Amino acid sequence: MADFGPFFPVFGQKMRIFDVSMNFIDSHTHIYLPEFDADRAAMIDRAVEAGVEKMLLPAIDSATYERQLKVEADYPDRCLSMMGLHPCSAKENVEMELAIVRKHLEQRSFVAVGEIGLDLYWDKDHLNEQYLAFERQIEWALEFDLPIVIHSRESMDRCIEVVKKHQRGNLRGVFHCFSGSIESARRIIDLGFYLGIGGVVTYKNAGLPAVLSELSLDHLLLETDAPYLTPVPHRGKRNEPTYLKIVAEKVAEAKFCSVKEVAEQTAANTKQLFRLS
Repeated sequence: MADFGPFFPVFGQKMRIFDVSMNFIDSHTHIYLPEFDADRAAMIDRAVEAGVEKMLLPAIDSATYERQLKVEADYPDRCLSMMGLHPCSAKENVEMELAIVRKHLEQRSFVAVGEIGLDLYWDKDHLNEQYLAFERQIEWALEFDLPIVIHSRESMDRCIEVVKKHQRGNLRGVFHCFSGSIESARRIIDLGFYLGIGGVVTYKNAGLPAVLSELSLDHLLLETDAPYLTPVPHRGKRNEPTYLKIVAEKVAEAKFCSVKEVAEQTAANTKQLFRLS
């Protein structure tokens, strides 16, 4: 029996019933990375059994594009690729990396430009290069009419200001791995952007459930960021799309609604943002 769904008391305990009609979309997962090489097919099968119908693959840099696009080609009914340069890969060779991104965008269609943004946790020495890559890729997203997927670790206010600068009414996207305040959430929503909610919502001291309790489901996407940010009770182990159901349960708990409602609304939001059929 799958471990999510409505709760029913059985002999003083809670039994979880799996509603087979629930379908989720993992809006941000790196399942092409080497951490999944040993069991990728089985892992994807587990995700599908858990109701994950689609998995969106954010790009990192030229060292990983080939792996990413191969996984998409191997699982065309399940996996959809983005294209972009991750801020932690915006170094001295940023122009060369951006030229490769541009070439890919011109050669075929992608669901988004991402993940892009700023990171002041891992790298503060290449902030100029990060800004250059972020802003140029925003302009490309506008040119190709694609959403952007934003990485904003230790840089949320900066990223909000960059989006505000470029928002002329047709820029759309999501702040991946949102873990900020209600004030930050409202600023992002006011810009027409979504909030990507992942495993952080299950962390005891994150405070994210309290923020979500004040927001509408209309503004949320679900994600895992696998193999990173594994939700409780699996924290410390490799994350995978199967655990998206745990994130959905925690969101439902914060919103005092059913997991099915979370699944339906976040899937609808994801399809709308990325224009999925």
